Amino acid sequence: MRRTKIIATLGPATDPDGVLEGLIAAGVDVVRLNAAHAEPQELAQRLGAIRSAAARAGREIGVLLDLPGPKIRVGDVAEGTVLEPGAEFSLVAESCVGGCQSASISHYALSDDVSAGDRILLDDGRLELIVVKVNPGEVVSRVVIGGALTSHKGVNIPGVTLSIDAITQYDREVLAWAMGAEIDWVGQSFVRSARDIQELRSCMTERQIPIIAKIEKHEAAASIAEIVSAADAVMVARGDLAVETAPERVPVLQRQIVAAARAAGKPVVIATEMLDSMRERPRPTRAEASDVASAIFIRADAVMLSGETAVGLYPIESVATMARIAVAAEAAAPPPRPPHGSSDTDDVQTAVSAAVSELAADLHLAAIVTLTQSGATALAVSRYRPVTPIIAATPRVEVARRLQMAWGVRSITLPFAEHTDARLDQVTTAVREAGLASPGECIAMTAGLWSRVPGGTDFLHVRAV
Repeated sequence: MRRTKIIATLGPATDPDGVLEGLIAAGVDVVRLNAAHAEPQELAQRLGAIRSAAARAGREIGVLLDLPGPKIRVGDVAEGTVLEPGAEFSLVAESCVGGCQSASISHYALSDDVSAGDRILLDDGRLELIVVKVNPGEVVSRVVIGGALTSHKGVNIPGVTLSIDAITQYDREVLAWAMGAEIDWVGQSFVRSARDIQELRSCMTERQIPIIAKIEKHEAAASIAEIVSAADAVMVARGDLAVETAPERVPVLQRQIVAAARAAGKPVVIATEMLDSMRERPRPTRAEASDVASAIFIRADAVMLSGETAVGLYPIESVATMARIAVAAEAAAPPPRPPHGSSDTDDVQTAVSAAVSELAADLHLAAIVTLTQSGATALAVSRYRPVTPIIAATPRVEVARRLQMAWGVRSITLPFAEHTDARLDQVTTAVREAGLASPGECIAMTAGLWSRVPGGTDFLHVRAV
């Protein structure tokens, strides 16, 4: 049983008949709806399609809605525009069609934020400018690394904190749609601090959707601990992170972010260009296969496909390839170290979760079964990356879907009996009928039976099926 979860981004390549079913069969656990490239009506159509495909497959699939966030872009640029090294190039706070001498910028206050000597990167760092002088509404720069520039390419200013809102008006519009839709996670782009996450939570008036903080800004890289604490999960968004910091820092930051998330018991996702060559080819490069395996070796909860499935030629093959790499890497991975801080046995939930992981391995149990209303008990056990399969039994389908993001957790849904003994018998029967444990095998069961706090795990029981 594969433990690392797979996230696949939906897009034009997944719209044809049968592709969603193929993705699920290949191993997708969570699908990503990218609001940066689709309006709410299109997002709703794809959401409905995945729910229908998942129902036909008899599986619960999590859905992640990725908000665009305050991405800075150049405006319209004339076809054939090329920036020449050494030439002067201006970014202006007005609507115009750009060319080789200037282009408009979506952040009209850029001239208030930058100074002479600051670096400006365009198109994921493919083009580089150095600010020469700043005029009201205009940033004059010199081209350091030139090349072709096309419309709406992204803009990054490493080391500069911009006076820009964390949540755009379009984010709010998409979030309003999500409140009434079956969205399981919301991805927040360009998070800089815990304050940004708190602001997004305050926008969720109808219901609270768990937030995945995407770490891709230089400010976030310096505030990992507080962001992990404020968010429900984190994503290492390596594309912008490499541009905002430096490519050589990304592998180090990736390990630090995964360690911080594991210590906090929160899911962590590795994203961007994991199998990028499979946009056009049916097989990945050796480096890409190693990249996916490296994420498995450091025990990330999930790995994500973006353009590979959204617009690539081989979406199903990309998922199947990632699943095979994950299974092979998990089999070869060294035993996991306990997460930092896991020795704090003053916390009952921590102690029980650590104990059940060790107990299940020592007794060669068939499964660890968590009875959970909120999903917190399952996440607490998942934090320890036990060798024993984790089964989350829950009466709430939305919890089952959210737990698709968590390492090693497989969910079953059923209405809980009122009394404890009846509930334990009921869940044991459901585990057996689902083929997750055979008659005569033993399982460990954990729950928060007496605590009234979500995730207050205070019960451990071993029984034969």
